[in-house]
Amino acid sequence: MIREWEADIVLFHRPYDYHPDHRYTGVLVQDAAVLVAAPFFLPLTPPTEQNPIFIYYSDNFEKPYPTDPTIVVSIDEVSEEKWNCIRAMPSQFKDADSWGGRYLPNVPKDAQKRQEYILGVHQNRIASVADKYRDRLVELYGSEKGQKIKYAEAFELCQYGRQVSVEELKLLFPTFENGR
Repeated sequence: MIREWEADIVLFHRPYDYHPDHRYTGVLVQDAAVLVAAPFFLPLTPPTEQNPIFIYYSDNFEKPYPTDPTIVVSIDEVSEEKWNCIRAMPSQFKDADSWGGRYLPNVPKDAQKRQEYILGVHQNRIASVADKYRDRLVELYGSEKGQKIKYAEAFELCQYGRQVSVEELKLLFPTFENGR
């Protein structure tokens, strides 16, 4: 599918996640980073003209090594769209049998209150990314804007796939004005 879409950038989990689906998807995507540009592995789908950029989502796992973000991106301008996506996935974020519904402390019994509670947990987690990488946000966005960012996502460039500079990455994220 990466070949068919001619992807410029592929975002995925690091292969050190607690969840087997995430962990093994991370391994498979790393393998794909090698194969998408190789013409003879999938002869029925042409290879990509250039290898896409492969970047990991950040996580809080420390072993075998912690996330070392290459770029940290403000999502303040699109945060409501993200919250709406979370609200649209009840099996993941609302149902009593979802991970959050079962394992977070003090989860409300009422479905609507449970959804908002779990959403709040995710909002706090994403706000904590901005706080954790505040210095990097200031470096990337400048002091005034970087200090004001409430929600952020951090990404680490995978060693497989096309290697690019931070300036090239900034061109791919619309929250940077003209790559600045």
